Amino acid sequence: MGWFVTLATFLVNEILSEPAYLIGIITAVGLIAMKKSTGQIIGGAIKATLGFLLIGAGAGLVTASLDPLGTMIQGVTGAHGVIPTNEAIVGIAQDQFGSRVAWLMILGFVVSLLLARFTPLRYVFLTGHHMLFMATLLTVVLAGGGRSTVAVVAVGGVLLGIMLVAMPAFAHPWTKRVTGSDTVAIGHFGTAGYIVAGATGRVVGKRSRSTEEMKLPEGLRFLRDSMVATALSMLLIYLVMAVLLLVKEGQKTAFKAFATGTGTVATGTGNYLMQSVMQGLQFGIAVAVILFGVRTILGELVPAFQGIGQKVVPGALPALDAPIVFPYAQNAVLIGFISSFTGGLIGLALLTWIFNPAFGLALVLPGLVPHFFTGGAAGVYGNATGGRRGAVVGAFLNGLLITFLPALLLKVLGAFGDQNTTFGDADFGWFGALIGNAGKAGGAAGLVIIVLLGLAVLGGAILVQKRVVDTGWDPGAARDALMPRESVAVPAEAGTTTAAYAKIPPPAGAPAPPPAA
Repeated sequence: MGWFVTLATFLVNEILSEPAYLIGIITAVGLIAMKKSTGQIIGGAIKATLGFLLIGAGAGLVTASLDPLGTMIQGVTGAHGVIPTNEAIVGIAQDQFGSRVAWLMILGFVVSLLLARFTPLRYVFLTGHHMLFMATLLTVVLAGGGRSTVAVVAVGGVLLGIMLVAMPAFAHPWTKRVTGSDTVAIGHFGTAGYIVAGATGRVVGKRSRSTEEMKLPEGLRFLRDSMVATALSMLLIYLVMAVLLLVKEGQKTAFKAFATGTGTVATGTGNYLMQSVMQGLQFGIAVAVILFGVRTILGELVPAFQGIGQKVVPGALPALDAPIVFPYAQNAVLIGFISSFTGGLIGLALLTWIFNPAFGLALVLPGLVPHFFTGGAAGVYGNATGGRRGAVVGAFLNGLLITFLPALLLKVLGAFGDQNTTFGDADFGWFGALIGNAGKAGGAAGLVIIVLLGLAVLGGAILVQKRVVDTGWDPGAARDALMPRESVAVPAEAGTTTAAYAKIPPPAGAPAPPPAA
């Protein structure tokens, strides 16, 4: 039995938790199903893997460039509290629950495939690291009540499988609005924030123009290039925070702000300011790498998935990581990040002055990485239904969600609530708090309530799929009646058109986003 546990742990930790490997395998399976040649199968699988590695490399660059900014913001504001970091809390939990997490994740993925095959929820969740994060969360919450390993794995596996197919379904009307097609779904546990952003856009932005149609004076047309605009915006933010930190804390403390990761202590004021400039430019490069990776993987995965849909799960859609929507509204990504982070700061202030004294909720600091990825995606969803106002207000509400939900989640994590970190994205917060509070009933009654909650989520997703997704409901139809969308030709290699606002074309040689179905 020991060898089987070792094998299961290896599969989870070394393959299934690595999105690049998982994407490569899925792409190869799809190409095999389409009876492609050996060379096409190998080439397509490797290219899809490299696309995900590009996304990971870009994410690493984003994290590295944001670390010093987080240090500056904490120094300027003086805020101290919990910083939601999925990777950190998962690493801590692995020491105690590693084998249970492995079994739960494998069972959950199998359950999700069965649900995709035999229910209307034909989504295959391919964001491996988020599978691992949710499996860890469920293990921690369920095991916290002293339940047996069998109960934790069995119940948790069913819950994980449900979430892997349900959340893409809930978001899919909004995702189709973003992409203009029915070829990909969102597979990321920040879904609640994206739905809120899209719904908010419908309310506040019926006559608001798209973020991608920002009118700029002739001398500022270079800002239409999203890489340039992103880098310049972050450069200015860095310089402002660097000056504020220097004024408040003095040279001795401020010069250490860049001594994180591979950075060095600034040698003087000029060097300190120029390091700020460099970090802003690095952020622009990071976003460009992510966008290129997304285009690369879409170019390989979407055709391959047609083969999987035909052979294994007919009609299945790949549910992919949040950056998959970034190329569809690149200005909205930056606007969403800034708006979400602002929401995080407002949420922190409310926790400090009201909810911490009244309810004992922990102070949740705005982590820049979750605000960038989920806030950027929320900006895209808000823009799709409500233009600029939708992007700003929708992402702002996402920032509030990923501030308050982690604070509520900490209440049900037991000893893990004292680790100064927690799970950061919206779905971890609401689902973990729901399951954790239901489990307080204890014993068999608690497990029954938890399972019923899971079945309620599944039933709700099936209802949304049948009544909303399959009927073709468009959450932006009212907006289109007032401000018709333009049909804009995508780059020549795609050979088609799609309903969308004008965008900067992708770099030469990069595959275009999938065409409208």
